[in-house]
Amino acid sequence: MKKFTITLFALVLLSTATFAQFSFDPSVPANYEPTTVVLPPSPLKYQILFVGGVDQVKTTATYGNAAGTYPAKQWHDFIGITPDPANPSEFWVSVNHEMQQKDDHIGDGGGMTAFKVRRDANTDTLVVINQTLNDGRTGKFFNVDFANTVGETGMNCAGITGPDGRIWTAEEWGVANNAAAISFLRDTANFTINAPEFPTLNGKSIKKYQNLNWMVEIDPKQAKAVRKQYNWGRQQFEGGAIDNDNKTVYLGEDATPGFFTKFVADVAGDFTKGKTYVYAHTKSPKWVEIDNTDLTKMLSFSANAIAAGATVFNRLEWVAVDRLSGKVYMTETGRDGLGNTSAWKNAIAAGAPAAQHHTERATALGTTPVSANYFDYYGRVLEYDPATENVTVHIEGGPDFTTANVPAAQYPSKHLSNPDGLNFITIGGKSFMIINEDMNGNTYGRMPDSKPIICELWLLDMAIQNPTVNDLIRISASPAGAEVTGAIASPDNKSMLINIQHPATTNPGVYANSLTYAITGWDNLLTATNEPTFGDNAPFKVWPNPVARELNFNEVTDAAIFDINGKLVRVFRNTQTADVSDLTPGTYIVKNQKGDVVKLIVQ
Repeated sequence: MKKFTITLFALVLLSTATFAQFSFDPSVPANYEPTTVVLPPSPLKYQILFVGGVDQVKTTATYGNAAGTYPAKQWHDFIGITPDPANPSEFWVSVNHEMQQKDDHIGDGGGMTAFKVRRDANTDTLVVINQTLNDGRTGKFFNVDFANTVGETGMNCAGITGPDGRIWTAEEWGVANNAAAISFLRDTANFTINAPEFPTLNGKSIKKYQNLNWMVEIDPKQAKAVRKQYNWGRQQFEGGAIDNDNKTVYLGEDATPGFFTKFVADVAGDFTKGKTYVYAHTKSPKWVEIDNTDLTKMLSFSANAIAAGATVFNRLEWVAVDRLSGKVYMTETGRDGLGNTSAWKNAIAAGAPAAQHHTERATALGTTPVSANYFDYYGRVLEYDPATENVTVHIEGGPDFTTANVPAAQYPSKHLSNPDGLNFITIGGKSFMIINEDMNGNTYGRMPDSKPIICELWLLDMAIQNPTVNDLIRISASPAGAEVTGAIASPDNKSMLINIQHPATTNPGVYANSLTYAITGWDNLLTATNEPTFGDNAPFKVWPNPVARELNFNEVTDAAIFDINGKLVRVFRNTQTADVSDLTPGTYIVKNQKGDVVKLIVQ
């Protein structure tokens, strides 16, 4: 019987119903001083698509200046993907710029760049193609116009790619007053909301800084902003995701405390009408409505969330929906000195409880979430199950070191520090989580002692129950000083697009700039293999052979594994499968309870 399996990174990545091996060396070199993007040796292809400060974007007429061509902004973060239904080999790409600066032509604040790519059928690589937009701009890269549409934008961090390819950008770091905004905005005059779709908010005058820190929908096809989602609340948004119903929007706030929010549209696809809620795990029901027709409440969302007894989290970053399971996942990136953070302590004192996992974690450490000795160096990935409305830890960061400086010799081969970007890719009908690392610091094992910051990109098989750091698969590492972020699958799941943000300026060539690159060929990891069949009296058999992780027997049996020198290394009882992932690659002997032996190669 022929089955399609995945050959990926020296691990069996599918369930026991199918059998797959990775056919090449999976190791990313453990050199924590790289100056370029690092990839494992593999049949996957790598290419750079877009370089900040180098590639030129086409602009609209802005601030009285004529339309033109200017260097793109830097600090690439979120990547949005929008399929082209008319051309399945093409899709639009939207890249956020988290750097805030005044710019006469691109616009003040943060920003975005939009472009379109086509998959070349001959080379299986992505090619940026020329476009002509409705406003007359012609070229490859286009500045997304905020200034002439919805007002300036601020520190565009993560965002949302909807199930139909609609794109929102998150205006992250909170701006508290006009004085804080003047460094990147030339004009701090009051702003008048022009949004007829929000009748109770339209025409209202707000402070200029209050027009920052919203989710903003953009049109990547025409490179312009559509609307600020004044009905989702003004927060330090990092990321969000829209459920499969195309009605429910889940939102994360990168703040301490940060809140988990959802908006439920009245009609699928219309996000201008509906209700806004904040998550409160001690309440019944667990979602508490915040009136989104009241501008005062939308402008002071966090205060209203605290008053409602909302659950407080520690810097919620990206949010993603596993399209196959329907569950929602969030990165909680962590921070130093959590328990001694005044805003965190004040919110809890006011009746907004810490998330359950923080209470449990603090108790296990013999402290409380508001104690000065409660730390959260590494962060984690959280799971929200819409069926139970419970938030639990899916995978915890670490391993946890108790000393500030960790010598390189003691540094683990795998670690997860400050997960940030989050997404999913489907390979062979199976779902894999993509986890992007940021770094809040390099102490306590987040990096080896005295080494530069190097962030890594991981895959996690969603079929694994109760995963740990050891289950992660490293697929890329950033140049020195950079955050790896934005990873997202192309519509055909053949490519993964990834951003490198704020690398060290001492890196060579383009690697001193923020950039967007692609890893292509995930579909080439699918190979057709024949599942073995056995008669009732067949001799003892094992497969796959060679093996990397999960070994299968053709009968339920006790089994022992010996190394080539005859030393017993493993015993398995009454089973038809055996995990051999921790065995050193080499030749072994497998012996069943009847005394039958088979030679085994472990890769």
